[in-house]
Amino acid sequence: MVANLPGLLASPLRNLLAGVAYLLLVATGATLAYAACGWPVGDAFFMVITTVFTVGYGEIRPLDSALLRGITVALILLGCTGMIFVTGALVQLITASQFQQILGTRRMNKDIAALSGHVIVCGYGRIGQMVVRELRAARLACVVLERDDARVALAVEHGFLAMQADATDEDTLRAAGVDRARVLATVLPNDAANVFITLSARSLNRALTIIARGEAPSTENKLLQAGADRVVLPAHIGAERVAELILYNDMSRLLQGAGAPGDPGRDLRRMGLELEVVSAEPGSRCVGLSVAELETEAAGAFLVVGLNRAAGGSMLQPPGDAVIEAGDGLALVGRPGRAKAVGALFGV
Repeated sequence: MVANLPGLLASPLRNLLAGVAYLLLVATGATLAYAACGWPVGDAFFMVITTVFTVGYGEIRPLDSALLRGITVALILLGCTGMIFVTGALVQLITASQFQQILGTRRMNKDIAALSGHVIVCGYGRIGQMVVRELRAARLACVVLERDDARVALAVEHGFLAMQADATDEDTLRAAGVDRARVLATVLPNDAANVFITLSARSLNRALTIIARGEAPSTENKLLQAGADRVVLPAHIGAERVAELILYNDMSRLLQGAGAPGDPGRDLRRMGLELEVVSAEPGSRCVGLSVAELETEAAGAFLVVGLNRAAGGSMLQPPGDAVIEAGDGLALVGRPGRAKAVGALFGV
């Protein structure tokens, strides 16, 4: 019994539920005992309530027998003790919850303060959740900013650093380490909020790469003028492209600067080819293969034209003996029917 006491006291909610169950048992027993002595059930229950809660309105009926006095004495001892226990458990539950919240917030703030070169994701809706999952697969640290408490709790449950705050507030961006961040992605469904966040983030960190979501096509120019480096219209290219731009921004610049001026993706499409950037997730078949082995496994479905190392650094036309590591990003050129081969080699 004594050995189990620390575990019992460590669960305030269980203490509260046990105390309430105990009080209900005592109140039911005392009510039935008064009723057995000839009291109406209503009077018996009222007597129990006033006694347990120590209100002190006086006896409903005279306690003119030793049995009634014995029932009342037992009710006072057991009922009042149970009420004290329930009150203590309730205070313990509230205090423990607040204490845990304070400790959790302090720990989170400490972890965020230690970050550098991380990604700030504003919004944890459907698109925000897809983006941070891609970032985690590439082993990039990120901080989620979200106003909705349920979504913040969900982000924490998923293992991400999350702050319940308004991302349009400059103090919030500072607390998230915007001055040390590598990228900020604002993916809120509100165009005005995304524009304001972009303006604030750009004023706080001129070197920051900002990727913004826009709902209306007319918002794209406003976001670019506000300081966004890239604008994503989810209705056109989806959330996966946001993660690609964050993860492989350097590679994209390298690919665009490798040939003649223009859009390399458009030039490839004219030849019936497509450019795709994928991540080598841990556990996929491609991890551990060399570039040459990967192309052999693909059986001509695609060619590897760029490699972005998870540890840093990008290269065009990687050598055939370059080994693919978990978290690396690869730029693939292939025909539209390559999806099956890509899924087999890069899927988990």
